[in-house]
Amino acid sequence: MVMSNEIRPFTIDIPQADLDDLRERLARTRLPAEVPGAGWARGVPVDHLKELVAHWGTTYDWRAHEARINAFPQFVTTIDGQDIHFLHVRSPEPDALPLVLTHGWPGSIVEFLDVIRPLADPRSCGADPADAFHLVIPSLPGYGFSGPLREGGWELRRIARAWAVLMDRLGYRRYGAQGGDWGSGVSRQLGLADAEHVAGVHLNYLLTFPSGRPGELEGLDDADRERLAGLDRFQNEMAGYLRIQATRPQTLAYGLADSPVGQLAWIAEKFHEWTDQDIDRDLLLTNVMIYWLTNTGGSSAQLYWEFMHAWGRPERSETPTGVAVFPRELALPVRRLAERTDNIVHWSEFDRGGHFAALEQPEALVGDIRAFFRTLR
Repeated sequence: MVMSNEIRPFTIDIPQADLDDLRERLARTRLPAEVPGAGWARGVPVDHLKELVAHWGTTYDWRAHEARINAFPQFVTTIDGQDIHFLHVRSPEPDALPLVLTHGWPGSIVEFLDVIRPLADPRSCGADPADAFHLVIPSLPGYGFSGPLREGGWELRRIARAWAVLMDRLGYRRYGAQGGDWGSGVSRQLGLADAEHVAGVHLNYLLTFPSGRPGELEGLDDADRERLAGLDRFQNEMAGYLRIQATRPQTLAYGLADSPVGQLAWIAEKFHEWTDQDIDRDLLLTNVMIYWLTNTGGSSAQLYWEFMHAWGRPERSETPTGVAVFPRELALPVRRLAERTDNIVHWSEFDRGGHFAALEQPEALVGDIRAFFRTLR
């Protein structure tokens, strides 16, 4: 274990033997039976997965996507005993605002590939160079090239404190934070843990739970009440993955570690249910490859266990917060409830997109990030 503040250059270089092993496993895939006519109601249909597996095993080119990621500067540093992998893309604009982008599950740094250039170098995209950012894009502890986990206890607050150390180690004294899914929770906690240095927090995912206090929901309009009903539907119908990962992540890990098709199905379901469009197959598979090649399907699930065992009522954050709401999100937030716990200064509603906003609607997300931070620079 490296015990220092050293920041080491990193390049993805997967051994060919690992890619050959994957193709052999895919060629031997044994698919389950299914109830006729069930569609997506009971999970991923066999025909949908069979098509993805065929493309993965015969056509998909990992080396091309490996090269695309490697085109961005990557590094690894050790924080609190854990290796942290990250992309660090400095803007050509000297006055750019540093911004840490954090992914969630079942995402990865792959989510952000299409937003890097417009955020870091808006001039090259015909946009205002005053909106430029220096980008830091870490892989969560236990995810991808930050894995495997070396110990338990990596919940959201600890990750946020590690991000604060990372930004300080890179020499950034004032910076912004942005994220969705777990990245939303980490970004919000970063605004609490390092409020002195965090200029603002931009979220494209925010769950707003009623507290149960008398009168709290009085005056909500029909649209907000429908959003609360959507939260109930998510908890009752779509949160099976969450309960498994929060209670028995190690048991699940054996299937994810040994079966690439099991890992694919576990992730592909979410890209279908939480989006309003077909995600490019190769981007989906590249995201799955990050989990498979690093054997972090199981260790990534540990974050759910840690969250459930550390959960408490959210502490109010006074850090300026912006929220971008995309309609196919797994549950939509209610602004009035969000304002109880966060200093909401920016709120945008979009008519397309879902949970993986940076992948689905990169232009809309980039525009909203620019608009939010424009007043905080």
